[in-house]
Amino acid sequence: MDEDLQALGWVPTDGRGSLPFALVHGESLVAAASWAVGEAGVRLIDASSTFEQVRSAGLPLLLHDPLCPLTPVDFLERAVQTCVETGAVVVGYREVTDTIKVRDGDVLGATVDRSRLRSVTSPVVIPAEVLAGLGALDSTDLAALVGRLAEVAEIHWLPAPPIARRIAGKDDLVVLEALSRSLT
Repeated sequence: MDEDLQALGWVPTDGRGSLPFALVHGESLVAAASWAVGEAGVRLIDASSTFEQVRSAGLPLLLHDPLCPLTPVDFLERAVQTCVETGAVVVGYREVTDTIKVRDGDVLGATVDRSRLRSVTSPVVIPAEVLAGLGALDSTDLAALVGRLAEVAEIHWLPAPPIARRIAGKDDLVVLEALSRSLT
């Protein structure tokens, strides 16, 4: 990462249960995500930092979800760089590949066109200018946060690599570890 490219980074654990403390390749998910933030040249902050301190720093904020623990460092770097270059909120995403059906009570209806659907992964990078206009920042659900940010800022969607996928449970973690082993 360029020396002059600076951002704050946060790995939020609230609202994620105990899963951020599960192990991936012998390290907790939160430790793996925090390591990647540091390796990307982003200054890691913790929950003791107040939102006012974050806003007054005048730097973009990279939110890296620990449930996307193997997101590559270069992808985090690219997200920050894109945020700085465009002034837009940058959101890592994965294409939706599952079949999505409309449900009416107990009856399944039409299939939803997936071409316009995205699954929010990590990171979400918020420019300093957008942070300055926010009254608060709820990072418990990044998809919901992106929805709120889309109401006040431009969103730049950045396709995430397969290894950056979000896990929802221990079974997903087994798959993610196997995927990471196959990539080396």
